[in-house]
Amino acid sequence: MVAAQCRTKIVATLGPASSSIETIRRLAASGADVFRFNFSHGTHEDHAARYRIVRQIEAELGRPLGVLADLQGPKLRVGHFADGRIILKAGQSFRLDLDDTPGDTTRVNLPHREIIAVAKEGCSLLLDDGKLKLTVKTVGADFLDTEVVVGGPLSDHKGVNVPDVALPIPALTERDKENLAFALDLGADFIALSFVQRPEDVLEARELIGSKAWIVAKLEKPQALDNLSAILKATDAVMVARGDLGVELPPETVPLAQKRIIREARKLGKPVIVATQMLESMISAPTPTRAEASDVATAVFDGADAVMLSAESAAGSYPVEAVTMMNRILERVEADGGWRTIMQASRLEPEHYTADAIAHAAQQVATTLAAKAIVAYTHAGPTALRIARERPIARIIGLTPTIGTARRLVLVWGVQSIVVPADKPVRDTETMVSTALQAALDTHVASPGDSIVITAGVPFGISGSTNTIRVAKIPAA
Repeated sequence: MVAAQCRTKIVATLGPASSSIETIRRLAASGADVFRFNFSHGTHEDHAARYRIVRQIEAELGRPLGVLADLQGPKLRVGHFADGRIILKAGQSFRLDLDDTPGDTTRVNLPHREIIAVAKEGCSLLLDDGKLKLTVKTVGADFLDTEVVVGGPLSDHKGVNVPDVALPIPALTERDKENLAFALDLGADFIALSFVQRPEDVLEARELIGSKAWIVAKLEKPQALDNLSAILKATDAVMVARGDLGVELPPETVPLAQKRIIREARKLGKPVIVATQMLESMISAPTPTRAEASDVATAVFDGADAVMLSAESAAGSYPVEAVTMMNRILERVEADGGWRTIMQASRLEPEHYTADAIAHAAQQVATTLAAKAIVAYTHAGPTALRIARERPIARIIGLTPTIGTARRLVLVWGVQSIVVPADKPVRDTETMVSTALQAALDTHVASPGDSIVITAGVPFGISGSTNTIRVAKIPAA
């Protein structure tokens, strides 16, 4: 069993730079907990091959590894130009229409009737990741006449963002549904939904996913922030997708949005991933900028469950170095006394039900006794999630009878998950204590003479019955 890892988890995207078994092994050994499969790129065969490698390495390391399948979602793009590229100048008129004739400096095809249907005079259109900005002047039945506010080059099939209105577009396209079925058959632990605007987007996916995987709602639209509370209640976890969010929101508001999302998700005990451009310079450089290191540290101080690498690990020149650097930042922050003070000061009031009361009490007992670990017996994960919500200084060990739950818990702040062997079920208090003590030793979280706190449900083996807290000491050697 490997030694305890950082409390804040690392999500590493796999891609062309990280497809070999040697590289993926090094990524896991360097601190990656969850591997993201980006379904915007690659074939099913590519993803299946990487999945097999992850599971092989999981067995080699003796610790669960999570797999996150990130669905592309609807992509809004302009059509193509006769010359492949034009230059738009500030102040000029430019039409977007449903005509698929190749575009020029006066117009281009916009193959999304939904945008035309909801656009209003005065609303903004952002093109090519926000590099160009248009203002709608006239809305026709099959066109939008706009004025260029910020000009520049525009080429074939560049993206379109509409920050001012909610678009009547489902979060799951037909391609997404095909990829979703494939990812679930493969065994993905998490499904990330792009373009989430409202709780109904999550509920639509829930009907297809059921309990086969946790849903991660990607928050990348201003409308998602308007519906944040309802989305959080509907989803299992969220991702602060700062790339697209930063296109549609003013840059100065993105840090505040990040803090708000983390704060609100924490209240509900929902894991939150902070993503995009965290160590972006490491795509081409062996070290990050000081600002990037500070960005990662800020997410840790805010209490994020996980931080994510995208192109840094998928397509960059230094994928292993990027994970190693991120892990070093996490270790340094979590060793800081100021971080511990912030975690203690940010603890939330327990909610009024038994499992939350037990989690709150476990944290208090562990702090009073300076216990090294809180060992949580959990079937589907809620008990470990509630304890993680407390952000205890003691390590959290999640003991579960199912590998699926163990893999999902690797995303959760502070939780080190272990599968209790089927041939050693916990059916009495004596076994509960001895198994927990052994887990604390095997993970190197505690040593002989140390105390641990144990939470479980009695009668044993019933999901959702957490009602017991116990203190035990590892016998001195």
